[in-house]
Amino acid sequence: MKQDLRKLFEEERAKKHEMKAGHEARFEDRLEEAFPKQKRSFYYVLGMAASVVVLIGLGFVFVQQMQTEVPVKTTVLEKPAEEEGTYAISLGDLSPDLKKVETYYVSSINLELSRLELSEDNKVIIDDFMGRLAELNSEYQNLNRELNEIGPNEQTIGALINNLQIRLQLLLKLKEKLHQLKSSDNETVTTNTI
Repeated sequence: MKQDLRKLFEEERAKKHEMKAGHEARFEDRLEEAFPKQKRSFYYVLGMAASVVVLIGLGFVFVQQMQTEVPVKTTVLEKPAEEEGTYAISLGDLSPDLKKVETYYVSSINLELSRLELSEDNKVIIDDFMGRLAELNSEYQNLNRELNEIGPNEQTIGALINNLQIRLQLLLKLKEKLHQLKSSDNETVTTNTI
């Protein structure tokens, strides 16, 4: 009862199977009958041409936007000015982990700053918080100078990280105050209209 499947497949391949004469022509006729060829209308061709023009236009706009350089201004963290011939180290230069921490806080601070909505109603509050941020920034630069003069130590590194944390917390508090101010303005507007 045992049979070698390989032998059976080889025998089957060796056999010649021939189709009846005209089989292919009959099959093509049935296909044509079931799925007749339709002529492309003028509107179809016009639609295809319009699609191609739109795609080319979008591609052109995309290429133009990619070539345009947008200047990025960082106002939150400024590295101390380096004197000629000396190299100033920063928190991120000490270790990869500290670089990650510094990058995280700086990018979070910049993100929160970019999300602030300045208006006449909240200008005073934002100016006050920006003054506090400027003080923290100058303190950060002093700590960075200390890091370069004395060298890395736990106290200076801890103070630098703490400075970044305080700045981020300050911005989050500002965002919360602005939200409260906006919601209280909305409440007064709705009560005045009622």
